[in-house]
Amino acid sequence: MTTPELVVLLDANEQPIGTADKATVHTTDTPLHLAFSCHVFNDKGEVLITRRALSKRTWPGVWTNSACGHPGPDENMEDAIRRRAKHELGLTLNSISLALPDFRYRAVDASGVVENEVCPVFIATTSMDPAPAESEVCEWKWVAPEAVRASVQQTPFAFSPWLVDQMAAWTGPYASDVSVL
Repeated sequence: MTTPELVVLLDANEQPIGTADKATVHTTDTPLHLAFSCHVFNDKGEVLITRRALSKRTWPGVWTNSACGHPGPDENMEDAIRRRAKHELGLTLNSISLALPDFRYRAVDASGVVENEVCPVFIATTSMDPAPAESEVCEWKWVAPEAVRASVQQTPFAFSPWLVDQMAAWTGPYASDVSVL
């Protein structure tokens, strides 16, 4: 028997109040829980965007940021990001830094499943090309950051709601925000 992957449940003040099995927490009445989102950049300054696998339960086939996930109970956020980058994308990350510490969103998929997350957003770097897990990602591209921003603004329906919201929350041009790498 495999151990279930647990997510950290949060109260209205974003404080931990317990855990739940990830496989059962995302429903039409998803409780607030902790997550993260990561934008991975290569040595050329391009950002990795991924298209969610068509087999994903929520938002199948939409383009999104590089990787997302949930830290486990007592798991360091950086360790969780590295774990998911390895699992989802086959990537080893070089550096990780916090970009949007207070990002939080709620979105409802066409199937009625709700995402309800406190989801700090990180940027990371890698020197590798991804080798994604087929169950996670069906396509990927390295793209100029300003092209991502323009595409999200022009065709938001083609992207995950959290990526659309992140682009709206990011101050200044997307490209200049990551020049600190």
